[in-house]
Amino acid sequence: MKSIEHYWYNPNVLVWLLLPLSWLFCLVSFIRRKFYQCDLKKSFQAEAPVIVIGNIVAGGSGKTPLLIALCEYLEAKGYKPGVVSRGYGGSVAGVHQVLPNDDATLVGDEPLMINQRTNVPVVVGVDRVAAIDHLLVNNQCNVVLSDDGLQHYRMKRDYEIAVVDSVRKFGNGFCLPAGPLRERLSRLKDVNLVVYSGVEQPESQQCSYNLKTTEIVKLATKEVKAMSFFEGKLIHAVAGIGSPERFFSQLKAQELDIVEHAFPDHHSYIQTDFSGWDQACIIMTEKDAVKCRHLNLEDAWVLVVSAEMSRALENSLNSTLIPLLD
Repeated sequence: MKSIEHYWYNPNVLVWLLLPLSWLFCLVSFIRRKFYQCDLKKSFQAEAPVIVIGNIVAGGSGKTPLLIALCEYLEAKGYKPGVVSRGYGGSVAGVHQVLPNDDATLVGDEPLMINQRTNVPVVVGVDRVAAIDHLLVNNQCNVVLSDDGLQHYRMKRDYEIAVVDSVRKFGNGFCLPAGPLRERLSRLKDVNLVVYSGVEQPESQQCSYNLKTTEIVKLATKEVKAMSFFEGKLIHAVAGIGSPERFFSQLKAQELDIVEHAFPDHHSYIQTDFSGWDQACIIMTEKDAVKCRHLNLEDAWVLVVSAEMSRALENSLNSTLIPLLD
């Protein structure tokens, strides 16, 4: 059975049947935002600048690698960033500061991956205002990055970055449920920066970034191998992310022979997911790896990638974000 996302990116009759609900969704989201802008609903200002890295499209847009890159960028500039996240896919109640040995089923896969990659403090909680308060009280942070939360208007923000998938973009251009949009396209005119993910030539004049393979690491032992080690092998490629095609394309670009295994975004893995090929060579994303470390996968490897920012993006951050923080 095809997922609803298939219909967002391919012409079909179902979209037209759902349009009345989409118009209602757009109206409600527009009114809700206006309520916050007019102070009819209360929003809260943090004691440190808050940067939101989000999107207006449901599903993955590749924002997590950019958030990780921004943590590194800010640390290189002398700042002490911290991250707040809803912790989607986790079960934690209230707020919780992520520890490197936490279970992804508790804190969510992306917050755990961010903490393990950057070592910056990460706090998860449905209420991002409470998460920010916890982060600032318990850590020496002077800038807060919100993983998603562009529509979490109860949280005041000082700078907004909207990430757009350069391939899928906005689908059919309709709001939920007929299309993938959480808000109308005009919302992009109000953010500080629109950044396109997955652009193959990040040196272009567009604010964008590409995913560059950093290394490939064995899941169980942290052993590092060159990509040439996998040439000639049959690889089972595992991706439970918003856009698994991007991951598969990265491996194909290395001329690897792969069998594609696309799982739902934020999928919680169990041993039987790999039944019949759990002893074969497996390559998975970092996001999947944090949920597979407890499994018996003899020859599983993790593709580590980093966001390579375009010169235009770096220049925009230097000229618009850094002056805000100084």
